[in-house]
Amino acid sequence: PGYIEKDIENIKKVTKEDVMRVYNTYIKDKPFVMTSFVPKGQLELIAENSEKAQVVEEEITENVEAEVAATEEKTIEKTPSKIDRSTPPQLGEAPGLNVPESWNLVLENDLEVYGIEQNELPLVNFSLVIEGGHLLDDLSKNGVANLMTDILMEGTANKTPAELEEAIDLLGANLYMYTTDESIVIRGNSLARNFEATMELVEEILLEPRWDEEELARIKTSTINSIKRNEANPNVIANQVYNKLLYGENHPFAYPTSGTVESVEAISMQDLKDYYNKYFSPTVSRFHVVGDVSQEQALDVLADLKDNWEPKEVTIPEFEVVTNRDKASLYFVDVPGAKQSVINIGYLALPRTSEDFFPAEVMNYKLGGSFSGNVNLVLREEKGYTYGARSGFSGSKIPGTFTASSNVRTNATGESVGIFKDEIAKYRNGITPEDLEFTKNALIKSNARRFETQPSLLGMLQERSAYDLPADYIKQEEEVIRNMTLEEHRKLAQKYLDESKMAYLVVGDAATQFEQFKDMGFDEVKLINKQGEEVKPEAVKP
Repeated sequence: PGYIEKDIENIKKVTKEDVMRVYNTYIKDKPFVMTSFVPKGQLELIAENSEKAQVVEEEITENVEAEVAATEEKTIEKTPSKIDRSTPPQLGEAPGLNVPESWNLVLENDLEVYGIEQNELPLVNFSLVIEGGHLLDDLSKNGVANLMTDILMEGTANKTPAELEEAIDLLGANLYMYTTDESIVIRGNSLARNFEATMELVEEILLEPRWDEEELARIKTSTINSIKRNEANPNVIANQVYNKLLYGENHPFAYPTSGTVESVEAISMQDLKDYYNKYFSPTVSRFHVVGDVSQEQALDVLADLKDNWEPKEVTIPEFEVVTNRDKASLYFVDVPGAKQSVINIGYLALPRTSEDFFPAEVMNYKLGGSFSGNVNLVLREEKGYTYGARSGFSGSKIPGTFTASSNVRTNATGESVGIFKDEIAKYRNGITPEDLEFTKNALIKSNARRFETQPSLLGMLQERSAYDLPADYIKQEEEVIRNMTLEEHRKLAQKYLDESKMAYLVVGDAATQFEQFKDMGFDEVKLINKQGEEVKPEAVKP
């Protein structure tokens, strides 16, 4: 158990000469195998002396159930056991939920701070959430918010990118930034003794940007290449088209946070500086900290950020969200020759701030919120069409979606969409007492270990601060689970699940799969492109 100490000592003893000796002994000039993957038809890009490998592609065939020949039944002798395995063991008493005490306050510069002291390990996890994110993007130059999180991590006014990376590594810390639809987030963790030094780096990153033109050019190239790769990824295509269909042309959520090739190419350093100067403010920010640090220690560490980060007025724009779908629409995006189809089914439902949001999540659990959800049991366990099928509600301060989704075998596309539609329709009629008991058991018992780690506690604080939830909101949600009745469950399903008004999006091989949907009872069937625009079916080549 104590070998880690010896392990550390061994690491400390490694010298430069040791590294070079191992390299020369085991790597340099040794035989190797190299693979070279290039776009179809562009053989000039292959690695020198490559030999083309023979790749056998699966043929798309009609989905026909195979007949299994009858076999002679054999009695299998069971292995003797001292335990009666004919009945499952009795369920034990549901463990109690233990939500640790938390604290929160607002600093003089309007920065909200939330914390939980947990000293099981000498570690600290923290996050800084700056509201806005993609919502503040100018859609003519979509992608500025996304580039902000990249450029800020590429050095500071006092440190080159390499020096910043080394400073983080020397503390044994982790720091990273990312952009969401509604925020920019800095997350990190460190040893408790290095928390103050780590936060000094966070403050330097946040308040002293480097604005390196050379790094921006590299980041833009990397982002554009990623966007181009995603243009061939059916899952990315499905998510982007699905959001555009539901949110409409005028909402930022209809567009990817990364932007487009054209919009990223048009972004300048001045655009980033303007975004930073307008929107980075403690007045729209929240800091969360969990770990071996007291409230007093945390506030001492944040003193410089309180004094040096000046508040400014920032208004987060609001966009109209239209939730009046009134028909079942089948949309098909063609990816010629695809061996799988991506299926997204749903519509705009409700925000996280709605009092029905958590009850709706509980209601959905047996439909597709768990591995034992009905859609997964049919599509994976019974049919073998997919590795997984799921459904769920998303939502924030802005109404999110109800979505049922899966990736299925191409020749099972039509049947799978029909199964989703039927299962959602049946679910509206209510579930059995056994299914409700299963839902309560699973959710309550998983709650007991839901907040065992610092990252999970940090997530709880972030959710609480984002939606102004009470400190004991987890316990309140558990009471919702305990008190859910069959009738309440049925009413929620009737209210929030209506398969006759959903968008049914399929991304797959149109030549073999599109026509069947015209005879499946949809109110409309449309072939669309990757931008969500309708195209003529004649454009599909068999």
